[in-house]
Amino acid sequence: MAGNDLGSLLGSLLGGSSSGGGQGGGNILGSLLGALMGGQAGSGANGSNPLGGLLDMLTRSGLTDQTQSWVGTGENQAVSGAQIAEALPDDTLQKVAADAGVSPQEAADEIARSLPQAVDKLTPSGSLPQGASLEEIIRQQQL
Repeated sequence: MAGNDLGSLLGSLLGGSSSGGGQGGGNILGSLLGALMGGQAGSGANGSNPLGGLLDMLTRSGLTDQTQSWVGTGENQAVSGAQIAEALPDDTLQKVAADAGVSPQEAADEIARSLPQAVDKLTPSGSLPQGASLEEIIRQQQL
């Protein structure tokens, strides 16, 4: 499944582990982006790149400063699990949590910990890469 492939790629991008137990940030982010690829945020201008759709969703939820800091070249601003839970569609967060075998709040907390670092690493030039699928972007950024 795409979520598992994305999880493996994101896990290696993030250093392969996260604090605490469970699946880790890469797998949860992979599940989230996989869910978005098949759902509402993956459509439209960001169809092959759900990261753009996710960032748009977070921006519309009032997290503009945070998302811009992750894409930009400066210091990454933190986001809370509660802010992530508020920004994501409930059914998407429920699916990600079920895939990871954790509660929705634990999934939101892990997304909040992992997403800033992942976005930062996927946007080293300070902008979201255009014209490539998320998998291609991840592979291009690995050293």
